[in-house]
Amino acid sequence: MLSFIVLLASCKKENSAQTSSVTTASAAALKAIAVGVSVTSNDSIYVIGTCARDHHLDSASFTSLPSTVTDYLTANYAGYTFQKAFTDKDSSGNTSGYVVIIQFNGNPVGLKFDAAGTFIKVLEQREGHDLSGKGWHEGGCFDDRDGRHRDTIDLASLPPGIISYFTTNYDQDTLVKAYKGRDSSYIVYSINNGAFATVFDAAGSFIERVELKDHTGNFTAINQVDLPASIQSYFSSTYPNYVFKQAFSVSENGTLSGYVVCLDANGTRYAVQFDASGNLVKAITLR
Repeated sequence: MLSFIVLLASCKKENSAQTSSVTTASAAALKAIAVGVSVTSNDSIYVIGTCARDHHLDSASFTSLPSTVTDYLTANYAGYTFQKAFTDKDSSGNTSGYVVIIQFNGNPVGLKFDAAGTFIKVLEQREGHDLSGKGWHEGGCFDDRDGRHRDTIDLASLPPGIISYFTTNYDQDTLVKAYKGRDSSYIVYSINNGAFATVFDAAGSFIERVELKDHTGNFTAINQVDLPASIQSYFSSTYPNYVFKQAFSVSENGTLSGYVVCLDANGTRYAVQFDASGNLVKAITLR
């Protein structure tokens, strides 16, 4: 997947691999870094918004990153492979943050951190010919951003092996929604004195089961419009161009205690927990 990682002229570095002046201009405007190649079109994939207009990026080694950055990666992306890192410097040469590119479950992930190494956001990805405009096209690797949820699988249409797994191991689960990824793996969201995401491979064989919240409560599946405005604002800034998958409200003894929201950001799935006031508790990387 990751055949190359290069810093583009957008951050004051030269790149002779540009395929068109349109791509070059768009990359410069969006402060883009090429991180891989799309399997659907062989077009380059870029992370965008890596640095401010008057900033530049300098290459950085893994060992030069703050421990807060490496600790975050270990805690949130178990089994990741480091690809490349950059120091974000302002016009005076002062460090204002870091950009780190990793590979996680076969997908590139770009992350932005501040000068102290505190996580800021997951950088949006685009295919090269989508750098300008809305950021995706139908049939491209990010076409699920159109909101049509073509990856949704009817629960009755799940492979027999998946149905059998739940019947045998979690017969009290209430299945809520299921999706089929581009790698043909499945993820099934369910409720059973808690909320869970259960992942299966393309053959329907079990991979992992993740509890979406640390403790039990009364979980109710809700729609995106039912979430507080503060939560939706958080996603827009932290996971730009994310795709909503499923949300749950959580109550204890009849009182709202929080929310869990499942989303897809550039092919990586997350479950993000909030308290009753919409304040972030933590994010879990599902796959």
